[in-house]
Amino acid sequence: MAAALQPAVVNFSRDPHSVELREIPIPTIGPDDVLLEVSAVGVCGSDLHQWTSQHSWPVNYPVTLGHEFAGRVCQTGANVKNYREGDRVCSETAAVIDPDSPMTRIGRYNLDPNRKGFGYGVDGAMTQKVRVPARCLHRVPDNLPLRLAALTEPCCVAFSAVATNVTVLPGDRILVLGPGPIGLLCGAVAKLRGAEVAVAGLPRDAERLELAKQLGCQAIDISNAADWANERDGLGCEGVVDAAGVSATLKIAIDVVRPAGWISKVGWGRDPVGFSLDPIVQKNVQLQGSFSHTWAIWERVLALLSSQALAADKIIGGVWSLENWEDAFETMHSGKIVKSVLEVRPEA
Repeated sequence: MAAALQPAVVNFSRDPHSVELREIPIPTIGPDDVLLEVSAVGVCGSDLHQWTSQHSWPVNYPVTLGHEFAGRVCQTGANVKNYREGDRVCSETAAVIDPDSPMTRIGRYNLDPNRKGFGYGVDGAMTQKVRVPARCLHRVPDNLPLRLAALTEPCCVAFSAVATNVTVLPGDRILVLGPGPIGLLCGAVAKLRGAEVAVAGLPRDAERLELAKQLGCQAIDISNAADWANERDGLGCEGVVDAAGVSATLKIAIDVVRPAGWISKVGWGRDPVGFSLDPIVQKNVQLQGSFSHTWAIWERVLALLSSQALAADKIIGGVWSLENWEDAFETMHSGKIVKSVLEVRPEA
């Protein structure tokens, strides 16, 4: 008997715009997996980068896109004891890890060199049903809509960048470079830590910068970044989040961070640096990379979303069906909105 098929948004080649809606088999699950019926999946900047072939990471083509997702369990493997059919859940991104890796053994499985994530290493969630290892799952609080729970992953990226990998103290001045989804969420998390936050962007980012204000941050033109950073005492700001990832923003970060401050680089960029890093040495600056997240971060972020302390819903600019994925991608890529969400199976 032929396997049942389902529609999926598939990235099938390294060539630009090699993404299309295809029919793929509904996956079978192993004893430690669940089959998750997808309710909603967020469109990430990395999905757009694979769509335009501007990414800097290896991809296992063909692959179904989508790593920000939530839904309901519809089947469980023989060894799965903590979940049952109908449970509302969201999923971490580390689809494949080596349990014997030294990083996994110390709880830092996000840094396991053998890690493979949904949407590039294995098939992701821009489809109807996706196979997920049960260890990746988190229960979604009853008062949290699955459409919003699908954004737990980018919120965890932001939390890691400004609340786990660096120290933000109340009263610190934090500059976020890049008003994309991660930059805006980094600003929101830094505000929760008691910081004074400015989000910087270009003139074309005017609508996104308005969202920064709604999240409690100041919104500035990136050309005024140095002026803002030096307002207090002329030495720069305590921390800078590089959420854009391009060489130009890293240069700005190095210029405006104060001595003994920190730079949290969470944005990806494939271009060469092209300038000296010596000021980092001279100013005794911590340059901190920030990648992914771990179980404890997910639990904390879900609590923040449930309590509405973290207003991630403000970044959602539109909701599309799976069949209209291309419109969702193009609208987000144009900069008209911050975040697109594909709603595969809306909650009743």
